[in-house]
Amino acid sequence: MKALVKRNLILGALAVAFLFAFGWIIATQGPLAPVKVTLDSAKETRLERSLFGIATVEARRSHSIGPTLAGRVAKVLVDQGDSVKAGQLLAEMEPVDLDARLAAGAAAAGSAAQRVQSAEAALAEAGSRARLAKNSADRFADLRKKNFVSQEATDAKTHEAAAAQSAREAAAAGLAAAKEDVRRAQSELAGTGQSRAHLRLVSPVDGIVTARLAEPGSTVVAGQAVVQVIDPASLWLRVRIDQGRSQGLVLGLAADIALRSHPGEKFAGRVERVDWVGDAVTEERIANVAFDAVPAGIAIGELAEVTLRLPAIEKALAIPAAALQRQGSQSGVWQPADGKARFAPIAAGAISSDGFVEIRQGLAAGDTVIVHSAKALTDGARIKPVDALK
Repeated sequence: MKALVKRNLILGALAVAFLFAFGWIIATQGPLAPVKVTLDSAKETRLERSLFGIATVEARRSHSIGPTLAGRVAKVLVDQGDSVKAGQLLAEMEPVDLDARLAAGAAAAGSAAQRVQSAEAALAEAGSRARLAKNSADRFADLRKKNFVSQEATDAKTHEAAAAQSAREAAAAGLAAAKEDVRRAQSELAGTGQSRAHLRLVSPVDGIVTARLAEPGSTVVAGQAVVQVIDPASLWLRVRIDQGRSQGLVLGLAADIALRSHPGEKFAGRVERVDWVGDAVTEERIANVAFDAVPAGIAIGELAEVTLRLPAIEKALAIPAAALQRQGSQSGVWQPADGKARFAPIAAGAISSDGFVEIRQGLAAGDTVIVHSAKALTDGARIKPVDALK
């Protein structure tokens, strides 16, 4: 009997110890354990501000070179990557119907010239008839005054003179129209003749051929590019910046540029254009950054990281940017309060290049905030401050 009691006491003690250990594990290590957090405090400091964006290298000045008339490509004298000089011949075209149009234009101009000759002869004849008719009408008017001829005969001669004058005016108008036809035909013929010079495609600038878009034998329409040339001195960057962090983006900002093709190097630049139209899909603003000196060995389409330096805030209340959290639509921070986490709404401002965010409202200097936590916090969650999370 004593042995049974002793055994029960031992089992009871073990059970109590097990329950105590289990409870301690749950309370300190399990789901009921406090969340480990790291803390920092709000302090006044000089805030070095910047904007960050991902960019691609583009050509500011790109020239698509093609014929002004439809034609067949006869020769392409350059290839992608070639260096060219301004005025250098890049390609030549064979006209599809230029010779036929020149012949037709010449025939039209000759025909118009013949019509001018005919119109001049007609005007001379009409003028002669008008003078004779007027002289006859004047003579009959004098004879009528002396009653040598009837009024009807006089009126008939007057009508003949008026008709002859109208015919002369019509002949003069015909001559003017014929001369205008000659001018138009000659102008069209000259324009068609000048088109032959446009069959030689030359480079407008010193540059690099970036695309060969047609091969000999291909038929292209007016304005279709055969060769594309860029000015390598005009390379710049098209930078995309998150709209939510683009405040302060203006012309003239200094830029630090890190190119993928030049690891470990930084290049200087400056914002030269800010697009008024942003990207509504990606919610980004677009800016163009020009190099102070274009580096050698870069390619169009190359990616780069661009940091734009904003004016510093000399005396700003700031906390680590990692402490900034969002609950629903409200920005704020988690703060320790009697061993528990409490969410405090704040109004944040600029974010510095070294990972701090300006606090405009909601905190005072010296207020403690939670920077990192071992897991997501909820209001009232138990917390345990530590020096660092493992």
